[in-house]
Amino acid sequence: MRRFSWFNATSLTLGFAFLYIPMIILVVYSFNASKLVTVWAGFSTKWYGELLSNDQMLDAAWVTLQVAVISSTIATVLGTMAAYVLVRAGRFRGRTLFGGMIYAPLVMPDVILGLSLFLLMKPMFSQMGVHSIVLAHATFAMCYVSVVVSSRLVSFDRSLEEAALDLGCTPFEMFRLVTLPIIAPAVISGWLLAFTLSLDDLVIASFTTGPGATTLPMKIWSAVRLGVSPEINALSTILISIVTVGVITASLITKRAAIRQMAEERAAERA
Repeated sequence: MRRFSWFNATSLTLGFAFLYIPMIILVVYSFNASKLVTVWAGFSTKWYGELLSNDQMLDAAWVTLQVAVISSTIATVLGTMAAYVLVRAGRFRGRTLFGGMIYAPLVMPDVILGLSLFLLMKPMFSQMGVHSIVLAHATFAMCYVSVVVSSRLVSFDRSLEEAALDLGCTPFEMFRLVTLPIIAPAVISGWLLAFTLSLDDLVIASFTTGPGATTLPMKIWSAVRLGVSPEINALSTILISIVTVGVITASLITKRAAIRQMAEERAAERA
């Protein structure tokens, strides 16, 4: 076993400090009593109260949550289907083109993707809004879901599917009863990744939005351009808390599912 050297410890410490010290400072100053975000004037939670009474921020947060839930669900379904075709369908005409179209948005700049989606959706809808943002987010998020689910399907033991077919299952029943429960941790991870990408997106939503469909990143960006306010710090602290709880919960669920799967596989081997 390799020893944990001082160089590794220093690099790890500096890396975590670079990532998390700014967040810690932001959380601390969200409890600042002063209107100036860089001047500490005592502990106070009044900015959280001000945030809860800000109807524009609350409306933007609700729109963002709606878009994230719907688009991540659509992206998970489509991304899982695309991953299954790429891994299970074998070689077919147009497979290379299909795979390239799935993975292209992963490396394409957000500005180019947002502009292309705007040009696509502008003739489709008389007025763009929440529905256009949902479709745009589902379009680029499904690529990430496809990558996550594909990595799980590649290492999947296909003998379990063959056994289900031999026992009389139809292909749909095989997928529902055997394949889907086993790849469920990857599907959940893909959904959470798509949800996070939708919450974080600013550029693509700016291209595909319309009247009355302002997302939270767009609202924060427009507010920060006029100067950072303590309300923005309070809102960012709430978002950090939600994401932290979500990541911990997802990690626990994935770990328990993996442990349960290993136990089932060991029981099947013994039988």
